[in-house]
Amino acid sequence: MPDLRLKPILALLALILAMPVVAATREENRVADAADVLDQFLRIPEKSIPPSLLARAYAVAVIPDVIKAGFVLGARRGKGIIVVRQDDNSWSNPAFIALTGGSFGWQAGVGSTDIILVFKTRNGVENIKNGKLTLGADASVSAGPVGRTAGVATDLAFEAEVMSYSRSRGLFAGVSLEGSAVTMDRDANSRFYHSTSMSPEKIFASSPNIAPDIANTFVQILTAQTRRLPTTPGMQSGTSNAPQVPVEEQAEVRTFGMPDPEE
Repeated sequence: MPDLRLKPILALLALILAMPVVAATREENRVADAADVLDQFLRIPEKSIPPSLLARAYAVAVIPDVIKAGFVLGARRGKGIIVVRQDDNSWSNPAFIALTGGSFGWQAGVGSTDIILVFKTRNGVENIKNGKLTLGADASVSAGPVGRTAGVATDLAFEAEVMSYSRSRGLFAGVSLEGSAVTMDRDANSRFYHSTSMSPEKIFASSPNIAPDIANTFVQILTAQTRRLPTTPGMQSGTSNAPQVPVEEQAEVRTFGMPDPEE
């Protein structure tokens, strides 16, 4: 006769085993990694993307852990996300992208690089939505200025449509994105939004409520840097009633997760 004392324990184990295991999907992990990269980039104002550049950005892409490997001939591959600025100056839901490229020259080893692309115009994003954007061919790309002291005058002098920022780990100290292709990862978009008809246009125009919570975390990090900044000339400023921030105070934009100096 079985021990009656074991029945409650066995029943509890059966209930635990029957419960569904909730784990983050690959796409949710990708968004979380992108949010972490963006947060770390912006935590050190003296070495981060100038707020004045973000103020005029049409789109921001984050590609964590771009793997580059090769011996003489190199290859680069990474997956990330991109958000675009809406007419009301808010940021859209993220769409998933992939970056691929090759290089030729004296090189050996494997490296991992976090990359952020700041798109100053709509043209590059339209190419991605329509198929592929080749950096350096379809849109000019340049290493972006860093730090608050870069100032408005510095980054205004850059004529490149896309500004690139990178943080390298491994044997490669830098990154050159000339010739790299950025494409839309439509399969990832379908899985993340649970719809095969979720096009980039629908993603960018849709309500934040359709995206998992991790997408809102990424948008909040970016919004914390840009919500008090002026919009791009010609861009609608939206319906916000927030007071205008004088130019001399714009350098004090809060970094996500860090208090203002006066607090």
